[in-house]
Amino acid sequence: MSRYAELGVRPVINADARLTRLGGSLMAPEVRAAMDAAARQYVDMHELQTAIGRRLAALTHNEAALVCAGAAAGLFLSTLACVVGGSLGRIAGLPSLAGCPDEVVIHTAHRIPYDLAVRQTGARLVSVGNVIQTFDWELEAALGPRTAAVLYVAGAHLGGGALPLERVVAIAHAHRVPVIVDAAAQLPPPENLWRFTRELGADLAVFSGGKDLAGPQASGLVVGRADLIEACRAHASPHQRLGRPMKVGREALVGLMVAVELYLQQDHGARIAGFEATVAHWIAQLGQLPGIDARRGFPNEAGQPTPRMLLTLDAARCGLTGAALRERLWQGEPRIAVAALGEDTIAATPDCLAPGEEHIVLGQIAAALHAAQPGRLP
Repeated sequence: MSRYAELGVRPVINADARLTRLGGSLMAPEVRAAMDAAARQYVDMHELQTAIGRRLAALTHNEAALVCAGAAAGLFLSTLACVVGGSLGRIAGLPSLAGCPDEVVIHTAHRIPYDLAVRQTGARLVSVGNVIQTFDWELEAALGPRTAAVLYVAGAHLGGGALPLERVVAIAHAHRVPVIVDAAAQLPPPENLWRFTRELGADLAVFSGGKDLAGPQASGLVVGRADLIEACRAHASPHQRLGRPMKVGREALVGLMVAVELYLQQDHGARIAGFEATVAHWIAQLGQLPGIDARRGFPNEAGQPTPRMLLTLDAARCGLTGAALRERLWQGEPRIAVAALGEDTIAATPDCLAPGEEHIVLGQIAAALHAAQPGRLP
């Protein structure tokens, strides 16, 4: 019997998304083995963090890199690096930000729940523009002596009202202000690991280690300018600083490094083609049913260049609302998670499925629809 079963906790087939509330991702055997091996010996944590940072910087073509305890922790440390810097004298004055630039500029269109990680440092967010559009002059006007950084949240699903990152970098750098990119879910493509920093000029970029990288769930990656990464490190565990509660163990450090190595070895074109084939098959099988509109959604919920199936139900014809179908899948055996898009539509993605689970998802959806209207569905 598994530990989950002993606890009365039901495993989930994840056709929703790479979400923290569902456990993030499934780690590869090589990652799990590396973490197990790391757990069997003591090590100097400063030395390990430095060595793994060098390795990850080389892998991602950046000046420097730091493993952190998730992307939100990466935003917290990146903000402290820009607000306070790495000076021990200034760090000793925390949590007071007296004498430090304490404002972080952000597009109104980029205000999301995770910007709380910035505000937890004591910094104040200054919003510019609106959800529809932002002008150069609005960003220019927001930059001043109290500005520590500009935070840019990457993703096609958020870009409508924001200036392009290249323009933000140009304006910010003209005022000697660094730019932090929240790229937590912006993999694939793997090139984003260096595109935001090396190609588009951002000073720091933050990624989740537990999403598409399929590393430890409580891990993240900050890449970019060496001086700012070193400042992030000065605020982080194992130092006794504000970042101490966001501790990264040796297992997560090694696990994320191996996950990044594996990620960069994958054929992501073939991988996404496989997702496309699964979505096309789901649509072909379910789209023929009465009262069902099955179609391809792109990009996915996080703006990543991967497809998902959008399934809209006409309850009068098929006997179920989208919300009811989602609940049946969640309560069924096996338990399946799909996304809710209003009352009538669900979304199913193949990204997080283990081999063979795509057939289970299709079968359970079809079975639920058949059960709702026995004798009417082919």
